[in-house]
Amino acid sequence: MFFTNDNHDPSSKGAASTRTLPLLPLRDIIVFPHMVVPLFVGREKSISALEEAMEADKELLLAAQKKAKTNDPREEDIFGVGTVGHIIQLLRLPDGTVKVLVEGKQRARILGYEQTSPFFLAEIQEIDEPDDRTVELQALMRSIQTVFENYVKLNKRIPPEFLVSVQTIEDPARLADTIVAQVSLKLKDKQEILETISPAKRLERLYELMQAEIEILQVEKKIRTRVKKQMEKSQKEYYLNEQMQAIQKELGDRDEFKNELNELEHKIKQKPMTSEARERCLKEFKKLKMMSPMSAEATVVRNYIDWILALPWEDKSEDREDLAEAEKILEADHYGLTKVKERILEYLAVQTLVDRLKGPILCLVGPPGVGKTSLARSIARATGRKFVRQSLGGVRDEAEIRGHRRTYIGALPGKVIQSLKKVGTNNPVFLLDEIDKMSQDFRGDPASALLEVLDPEQNDTFNDHYLDLDYDLSDVMFITTANTQHQIPLPLQDRLEIIELPGYTEWEKIAIAKQYLIPKQREANGVAKIDVTFTDETLRTIIHRYTKEAGVRNFEREIATCCRKIAKDWLLGGKDAKKTYEVTPDMLEDYLGVEKHRSTKKEEENEIGLANGLAVTMHGGDLLPGEVTVLPGKGKLTLTGKLGDVMQESAQAAVSYIRSRAQSLGLRRDFQTKVDIHVHFPEGAIPKDGPSAGITMATAITSALLRIPVRQDIAMSGEITLRGRVLPVGGIKEKILAAHRAEVYTVLIPAECEKDLKEIPERVMEEMTIHPVAHMDEVLKLALAHNDPDSFLVEPTEVLDWRIALTDGPEESASSEDSGVVERPPAH
Repeated sequence: MFFTNDNHDPSSKGAASTRTLPLLPLRDIIVFPHMVVPLFVGREKSISALEEAMEADKELLLAAQKKAKTNDPREEDIFGVGTVGHIIQLLRLPDGTVKVLVEGKQRARILGYEQTSPFFLAEIQEIDEPDDRTVELQALMRSIQTVFENYVKLNKRIPPEFLVSVQTIEDPARLADTIVAQVSLKLKDKQEILETISPAKRLERLYELMQAEIEILQVEKKIRTRVKKQMEKSQKEYYLNEQMQAIQKELGDRDEFKNELNELEHKIKQKPMTSEARERCLKEFKKLKMMSPMSAEATVVRNYIDWILALPWEDKSEDREDLAEAEKILEADHYGLTKVKERILEYLAVQTLVDRLKGPILCLVGPPGVGKTSLARSIARATGRKFVRQSLGGVRDEAEIRGHRRTYIGALPGKVIQSLKKVGTNNPVFLLDEIDKMSQDFRGDPASALLEVLDPEQNDTFNDHYLDLDYDLSDVMFITTANTQHQIPLPLQDRLEIIELPGYTEWEKIAIAKQYLIPKQREANGVAKIDVTFTDETLRTIIHRYTKEAGVRNFEREIATCCRKIAKDWLLGGKDAKKTYEVTPDMLEDYLGVEKHRSTKKEEENEIGLANGLAVTMHGGDLLPGEVTVLPGKGKLTLTGKLGDVMQESAQAAVSYIRSRAQSLGLRRDFQTKVDIHVHFPEGAIPKDGPSAGITMATAITSALLRIPVRQDIAMSGEITLRGRVLPVGGIKEKILAAHRAEVYTVLIPAECEKDLKEIPERVMEEMTIHPVAHMDEVLKLALAHNDPDSFLVEPTEVLDWRIALTDGPEESASSEDSGVVERPPAH
């Protein structure tokens, strides 16, 4: 933008003399000086003004009306500044109108009107334009000429020759008047420029208006180009289609659409399907024949018929009847997992004996990496069926299961029907993965939609919203997987046959590594031809020090890392074919880096206030030591270690039990008013919850209060009640395996959990001593390192010699009185 320093007052411009000229009111046009323009005049007043001018010196004033619709303008309806024009030619037309060619000469200001009838006769003052050329004005003129050049390129109505004439104009006033006459501007903008006397200010305003017009023209050009391309594409496609149809007719072919309809009708008649589906197909086909092939509705109907014809209504694969072969396949693919394998073999056995058996609906529940998904593939191989998988993680729309209704644009069947079309048979092994990861929102609850799919009593008439037909899913073998059972909705759990995969033991992981993982990773990393071996101790170190999981996924990654290191070493070492590699525990730090995990180990010496609990995590079982410290105080119980609500309540129950047994334990009745108890479980960043640490906390608190150490070669798990009963808990197998890993070979478990010991491998049980306990008294006798466990607990009415009387007396020590704990003889 350019600005001038011209402070000239326009009111001071002009000659001192005035003139009187006829006035011609103009509609929707401004005539500028140096502008030649033809005008068509039809109003009587205007024609009279022209006649008066022709009789005089052919000059008149050309001024624009403020509103073009005003047929009989008054003085106030006409702008106060106009242009003195000279009539070049006047021609009367047969219809009574006059065509006149006028040339603008000079700006003039209307001072007043001497008459308004029969024509306007105005007193005017001609305006002289200042001539104050500066360097800044020259720069502004060049900018205007450049902008106008861009404008001409965008506006094809201005001939390029006109641009050449504009480039030769040196007078700034004439340059502005010449250009503004060619630019498409609003009437008020042109009048504003006409009334601007200073050429510099006139050029500045014109520059602003032209820049805005150029932006508009650029947008218009983009729109025109885009529309033109779209039209050309559509016309090209139409032309080519017409050519194709003409060629086909010349070759003697019938109309393509009719050929397609005949082919479609033949497919409907030949395709095996239910009577309901065939009736619906024929009905839709009848509608399709009456439609135009280019209509949108015809496409919808055609897609619907295609979907029905593509489904495997009665196409089935034969089940494998050789149970020995099926068992061989299952054993070859997976180690262990006895329950699942037995259930599949049972299904195949019954399928062989009966004509029709509804497919089982199994739910494999277990932590990540235990082989749930791969097991489903093995089941498909063992049964001789095709396999299809659908992940449900993050699915929150009911239409993903049941499809959309055909009324919606782009509607499709649900994932169940889509998967059956993809697999091509009506009895595949259908894996619904991560069924516990579904959620719901305003679009519906997919878990509720699965109730019909996974119910053997209902899924023979599964109705998809898109098809709106009953489809038989009873031959499909549905297998679902989940990491946690409690996240599956209860109505859905009721329809599933839950099989838990608790995770692999240390020996199972070593066997899996030798049979499956090491050969697989040797092949994958190009060291299959190199002699590579892993010792059992090496695998055990990787399991405990570099992974912490129930499955073998990370275990396999670490083995793959070792194989890659060996591949690199072999290539750099000269590719010696006879070179052998035995991976030992000492080499793991070079291959895998520093140890990532530490195993919880028992303490070597018996400790006061420290008891070994057992817990189940997503990685399997683990040793969970609990610490207790007794401090002088007023009975406050502090619990730390990120304990959940259930675990906190178990600690309170343990303290209440000890208070109820205070006299039997040799404690004062009011001992809790003299001490504070702090219970802590290490690894405070890890959340812990559940009731199974109840007897662990009770044992540790009792030990801290009585100053008797807890045996560190014992671990325990069980829920405690206020009466001291030990209630059953879950995860016994994982907990005993965790104790065995931590080299704790004596475990206390609830008596009602003795039945769960059958699931523990025999080689583990041979090294373990299991004590089923029914009451907390039994736990204390076994866990506390007292020299006479049998006489440890007495009835409240009996006080042994080595206990101090519970009544206050001078013989009690100050420390005992402060702590509320009686002194006891040394323990071993």
